[in-house]
Parts: sequence; C-alpha cells; structure tokens
Amino acid sequence: MKTRHIPFKKFHGAGNDFIVLDEGHINPQPDLIARLCHRHLGIGADGLIILSQSKKHDFRISYYNADGYEGSLCGNGSRVAVACWYLNDRSKKQFSFEAVDGLHQGTIIMEHQQQFDVRISMQDVTSYTQTEKYLLVNTGSPHYVTEVDNLASLDVAKLGASIRHDKHISKNGVNVNFLQYLSNDHFWLRTFERGVEAETLSCGTGVTAAAIAASLKTGHEHFFITTKGGDLQVNLIRDEQGFKQIFLRGPVKFVFEGSIHFPEKFLGQSNENLSS
Repeated sequence: MKTRHIPFKKFHGAGNDFIVLDEGHINPQPDLIARLCHRHLGIGADGLIILSQSKKHDFRISYYNADGYEGSLCGNGSRVAVACWYLNDRSKKQFSFEAVDGLHQGTIIMEHQQQFDVRISMQDVTSYTQTEKYLLVNTGSPHYVTEVDNLASLDVAKLGASIRHDKHISKNGVNVNFLQYLSNDHFWLRTFERGVEAETLSCGTGVTAAAIAASLKTGHEHFFITTKGGDLQVNLIRDEQGFKQIFLRGPVKFVFEGSIHFPEKFLGQSNENLSS
C-alpha cells in the first residue's frame, strides 16, 4: 500500500489545542480526523484546522471537531489560524479570513519566541434568549451560559453533558458554559464543548458568549475571562440591536511540527505547501 508523509503543525490557543494542515493534504473523512485528534492513538487535539487560499481575502479556515465532523466557528481555532498564517507571511500583522460564519479580521498584537497575542473580530449578535437561569446565544457556535457560585467543585463533565443533549434546550445540541462572577469586568469560565464531548481548557466562542452574558448582567463592555487554559479578553459594544464590534483576544502558542504517515486512500491532491 502506497503511503505519504504529511506535514502538520500543532498550536494551542489558551489551552484549546489544534492540528493545522494545508488544503489538499487529506480527504477530511470523519474517522481519519477523529484518529488524528485522538489523545492516545493520534497526534491529539480538540480539533483540526485546514487552511486554504482565498480569492478575495488572505485565507480560508475549515474547522473539524475532535469527533471528526465539520464544526461551526471555533474562536480559539481562528486565532490559531491567524498565528499560523502569520508564520507563513511575516510581511504584515493584519489579516482578513473566511470562516463558516463569514468574514473575520485577525491581528497579531505581539510575538515572542513563537508565542502570540492574537485578536479576531466576531460577528454581531442581534438575537439571543435570556431566562432567569441561562442565556442561549450563537456567537458563531451555539452556547448555553449559566452563572454558578461553586465553579471549582462543579462536575462540568456530567452536568455539561446532560445540558448539551437536552432536546428541550437545543435540538441539535449546544456548548455549555458555567460562569462565576469575580468582579464587574472579570469572570471565571468552564466549558463543555459539543464535538469534543468533554470539558476543554478554554473555548473562544464560549468566552464570547460569556462576555455577552456578563454585559447583560453588569452593563460593562470590556471583560477579562479566566479559563483553565489562560486569560482572554472580550471587547464589545451593546446597543438596542444587540452586540456589535465584538473582539476576542488571547494567547496562542506554536507547540511543535512534524509529519505523519498516511495510506494514499486517505490523502487529497497536494497543493502548494502553505504551512512550511
């Protein structure tokens, strides 16, 4: 059986880790992607990103969850994609890129020894559902946000899974966020992600959803959100239509690069190597 070595890069954005490949290197089959993301049998990641050229913008991102299936917007994955593209082209630090939910802007604010401070724009949020117990909002991915007082001892895996699969809340499943108030502009967040089906160290669209919940609570428009994987920031403007000019900012780190051996049946047509 013919095989080929396929190059990849590994990054994490505030602990949310991703495998990054170039378009054309693999056929994105669910079983293959799940194998690559497996913590023991593969490279290990919360998800896989495929980068490709864009006709009108700098690049395009396709994101796949660790279960192997294409996902909705990944905020931290998008920040990782900006850092990865910057490593290919250091001629500028501002980029426009396409994602599943439309056009985004990305900026490299700082770089030091392959660690980056990256900010991306998020889509405006003009509709959401708020009850006394929770907020349902789509920030590129659907999120459930609820405030708790005992976040350190909370069984996020058990409670998150039950809410994620509750058809009364969402027919297609939802990411679940548990938010604890620290101050008017500082909150602590833990997230159970659908597609990963586990608690992750952070979630960019979840942090954005948490900031919207925090703004509804406090009226503020700038927030520090602490996650297990690090601290992120969200700036936004709230008006009568909802939330606009939303920016997600936080750390990205290049972890390592390598290659993995694949049978040709799993491979796509090789394009020009975009990540070397």
